[in-house]
Amino acid sequence: MAEENTPENPPANAAASIDETVRAALSGSSANKRQLMLWFGALILGGILGWMGFAKLNALFDFIASAFTRMFQFVAIPTIALAVMTTLSRLGAQRDTGRIFARALTYTLLTTFAASLVALLMYLLIAPGNLPADIVGAGAAQVPEKTASMSYYDHILSVIPNNALNAFLSGNVLSVLIIAAAVGLALAFMPESDGRRLILTALDGLQELLFTLIRALLWILPLGILAFSAQLAAQIEAGVIVGALGKYVAVVMGSNIIQIAIVLPLFLLARGLNPLYVFRQMSPALAVALFTKSSAGTLPVTLATAEKNLHVNPKVSRFVLPICTTINMNGCAAFILVTSLFVMQNAGVQLSIGQMLVWLCISVIAAVGNAGVPMGCYFLTLSLMSAQGVPLGLMGVILPIYAVIDMVETAENVWSDSTVCTITDHELRGTLDAPVPAAA
Repeated sequence: MAEENTPENPPANAAASIDETVRAALSGSSANKRQLMLWFGALILGGILGWMGFAKLNALFDFIASAFTRMFQFVAIPTIALAVMTTLSRLGAQRDTGRIFARALTYTLLTTFAASLVALLMYLLIAPGNLPADIVGAGAAQVPEKTASMSYYDHILSVIPNNALNAFLSGNVLSVLIIAAAVGLALAFMPESDGRRLILTALDGLQELLFTLIRALLWILPLGILAFSAQLAAQIEAGVIVGALGKYVAVVMGSNIIQIAIVLPLFLLARGLNPLYVFRQMSPALAVALFTKSSAGTLPVTLATAEKNLHVNPKVSRFVLPICTTINMNGCAAFILVTSLFVMQNAGVQLSIGQMLVWLCISVIAAVGNAGVPMGCYFLTLSLMSAQGVPLGLMGVILPIYAVIDMVETAENVWSDSTVCTITDHELRGTLDAPVPAAA
């Protein structure tokens, strides 16, 4: 029988050198506590400095935050591609692949549907009213013109790659995932040859290099958190982010908080897992997600945290997390549903309960097809509303406050990714085939 993964007996890995790098990224439980305290200290200090309103200091923080965002973007796409390629190249021909994917997809759909259902109930309970026509009209100037004319069919076509290099250069997460999955499966079913072994060795080496870069990024991350926190505090102090939409904001944020604090923990409890323990162990990844506003950009930290802190089998984490990063969008589903209903309501559309349920299903399907990048949900909702032919001025009114909504949504998405990955690992623990050795 396969040995159980425990803190004293961590899971085996197909590439031992990669695991050593992951261990180095987040070392020991005491080190984790010190790291978490340092991150919270940076969060508080950054908030205080940003609130003080020193123009030159805020300009420096904006620069640092932008630099960190670029660094996360730099490692995000290669992380997704290499994780999927190396994992599928060794799992593609095994029975484990279908079992892991089936559970990941099942829990992704369940959690995403639950998020939309909670959002619909909150919308019916709070019942936000219509905004004055002059406010909606003024917001029309803020709507991005090119996106407003984009249909949902255009959105689907945009993720079907026609140029491998362009998918990576443009950062199209879903296109990269499709390419990586195709390459990984092709390697899995290739006959044994020197060429195949050479490719697998090269991919393992690149992944080892990538995790070394991730370790360095984690080491300097407190500086990034300081800058992100100061940037947010400065925006709030300057009045850029305000709660002018009242009940609408309450519906979106309330449904997100319920999903984070109640619904997802219930999924973990139902499978015999302690949600507080899982949340605490995954907190580094959740903190990064909150400030980067990109679940794809957070993926390197999510992988390292899940494997080191929760001892998730790399066969599970490196397959489930990249997929969940692109299809498991709880916060996005809630935002799409609430915003779509709110925009249509303000446009004079009479919505029955049956129509709302149809839009619930649409929000789940649309969220699954969204990319884990900043403001991805906003632009996808804009595309959906454009296809409905309703006035889009309200989307411009929502835009200034979307920064805070996007932060909470991204943290919720990564928390859901962590939940799905942990449950999948728990259900398959001790039943997976022995890891396939890395190519020599």
